Amino acid sequence: NKNSVRANHFHKKTYQWNYLLSGEISYYYKKKKTKKKFVTMKPGDLVLSPPNEEHALKAKKKSLLLVLTKGPRGGKEYESDTFRLKKALI
Repeated sequence: NKNSVRANHFHKKTYQWNYLLSGEISYYYKKKKTKKKFVTMKPGDLVLSPPNEEHALKAKKKSLLLVLTKGPRGGKEYESDTFRLKKALI
């Protein structure tokens, strides 16, 4: 939904691909000791969140996002490689 925020975390071992099916999303990301950056995702855009990259997403309008992962973040282990940020990116 518009203005919804997701993520505000990072993964130590997991790669995460974010593919926007519809809508528009601001994707914020930051590596340690660097400034926060963002890109505006449009339908068909694919963004990779590599391990140890802080990331967050904010919907600019109603959107549908597909998230694919490689690493220990599947099924019952979903939270095992998700580390919440003490200071949110958004």
